Amino acid sequence: MRMTENGEDSNPRQPVGGGLPGGAPDGKDTGGFGGDKAKTNKLLENTLKFPQDIGDQNSKTSPYQPRPPPLPKPSALSVVGKGGSTEEKVRSRRLKNSQESLTDPAETSSSTDSLKEDSSVTSVFTLSSASALRNGQSSILVPLSAPSRSPVFRARGQSLSEYERTSQVHHRDDAEQRVWSSKVRLSPLQPSGTLPALEQSLESVSLRATNRIDRDCLDYGILPGKAGPERLHLHRNLSDSRLLESMVSDNTSVNSMKSTFSVLNPIRPRDVRNRSFLEGSVLGSGALLGAEELDRYFPERRVGIYIATWNMQGEKGLPNNLDDLLLPTDSEFAQDFYIIGVQEGCPDRREWEVRLQETLGPYYVMLYAASHGVLYLTVFVRRDLIWFCSEVEHATVTTRIISQIKTKGAVGIGFTFFGTSFLFITSHFTSGDSKVYERILDYNKIIEAMALPKGLPDTNPYRSMPSDVTTRFDEVFWFGDFNFRLSKDRVGIDALLNQNHGVDMGLLLHHDQLSKEMKDGSIFKGFQEAPIQFLPTYKFDVGCDVYDTTSKQRTPSYTDRILFRNRHVDDIKVMKYTSCSTIKTSDHRPVIGMFLVKLRPGRDNIPLGAGQFDRSLYLEGIRRRITRELKKREAMKNQASSTICSIS
Repeated sequence: MRMTENGEDSNPRQPVGGGLPGGAPDGKDTGGFGGDKAKTNKLLENTLKFPQDIGDQNSKTSPYQPRPPPLPKPSALSVVGKGGSTEEKVRSRRLKNSQESLTDPAETSSSTDSLKEDSSVTSVFTLSSASALRNGQSSILVPLSAPSRSPVFRARGQSLSEYERTSQVHHRDDAEQRVWSSKVRLSPLQPSGTLPALEQSLESVSLRATNRIDRDCLDYGILPGKAGPERLHLHRNLSDSRLLESMVSDNTSVNSMKSTFSVLNPIRPRDVRNRSFLEGSVLGSGALLGAEELDRYFPERRVGIYIATWNMQGEKGLPNNLDDLLLPTDSEFAQDFYIIGVQEGCPDRREWEVRLQETLGPYYVMLYAASHGVLYLTVFVRRDLIWFCSEVEHATVTTRIISQIKTKGAVGIGFTFFGTSFLFITSHFTSGDSKVYERILDYNKIIEAMALPKGLPDTNPYRSMPSDVTTRFDEVFWFGDFNFRLSKDRVGIDALLNQNHGVDMGLLLHHDQLSKEMKDGSIFKGFQEAPIQFLPTYKFDVGCDVYDTTSKQRTPSYTDRILFRNRHVDDIKVMKYTSCSTIKTSDHRPVIGMFLVKLRPGRDNIPLGAGQFDRSLYLEGIRRRITRELKKREAMKNQASSTICSIS
């Protein structure tokens, strides 16, 4: 046999029809591969070519049309018995189906016929598809005849054993990228261009505004514990939730999905059957007021409290809008508790409470309200926290000689939230520039006569004093019109105000009577006050920002204050302490304060309030809020539809 320089057979091509089925020209059967090696390779190459390739070659060669003779299966591929490996069986089935597919140049087989193909092709297709999906690649279906994905065939002059080794290496490298099928195969989908960059935060403005108050969309994260399992961490600022840039799944959510389909911990029926809910430990598993429940709602164990005090001067007319009083625009989040104390309140107390409910909206409910004459004290709480509040108690004290006159005195409200007891007192002391001693007497009478707590357990009886009500609670807030003045004449105070322009109040506070008495220890023992950085809140001309212009020429003073006392050091952190200068219906400006208060787990023996709140007030406030919104929309609609005519 003569070979050319390119390694091809120099003998002329023999007509296929003239050869015998064995592939030997002399009619002797050589077993398909036992005869002339070059001729056998040529026949095998023609057999494995694509139909269009064969057609192109035939058009350029001899006038007769050669046809590949049926060859017996190669021994290495056909003799795969029971002892053959799985890899050899798959390779054999792939080659078999590829050859059968190439015998149909027009590819006219029906879908029914394709379903009858060897099931091994389907299995290979499925495995390759699953591998592509596991690798995170999207795939599409492309024809098998794509030139970039053509199968590798044995080269001319290459022995069968060399072809097998090459094929094995090829299949091992591209096992999960190449799909051998009679019709289609998977190919990775590549992006046509550069993908747009994602913003760092995907949260919308409306979603942020919603979650400032509502906790239905709380975001959870995982914080590793120092000496125990991971604990759930809720990212909060001040008192409410904050949306995260990425959501993190936690075990609590996964477990609860099995039962309640919410982020709440699942409750087992046997726990409901066996627990008495009357006594227990703070470490008890599943305790309603225990450490586990507290950490789930307040991972940092701090609750946000908003306090407002205002001397309304007995005016019948209320401000048109109380948003600036309760929901200032410079606050990022709403708080968990809203406590509003009023002195010389409006005649209609119920109207005042409805207005508060209307302003706070459906996220809050009125936990309790108490009054002492024209002294009003109202407590609002987020509605999803009422289950952790104990029963609420209140007490009143009058400081007048005649007890029937209730213009001066105090009203206090006490309750326990989880395991921390709270006391809120609003009071109105004796007025007058020089009556400092009388105001000290008012204070002493209030702390001795206020009978709280009544039925609630004392959270720390060893540190309580029977002569001072403020020592019987963990956290105490005392606010109101204390009537302490600046001990300097009007001319001198005006000169200091004009000199400082409202920047530094230290020179004014140097003459403050309350600061001096607290420093001497004669009043508000153990109490603290945040630094004052606002103008005196008394006394203004109604409706304007000018201090008293009447003939009395009263001296501007800091009569309205918010003080606090904690049983444990650093339990209360001040976030804001300022006045509300936009409400001008009284001669006093309201004073507001925002605080973060430390919480502790409680025991099951604390009498719970059972989620009680003023339902009728809630419904009336929401009805008014809806009516106000509808009127606003109607006004905006009429304004948009109106036209303006101009006369030239």
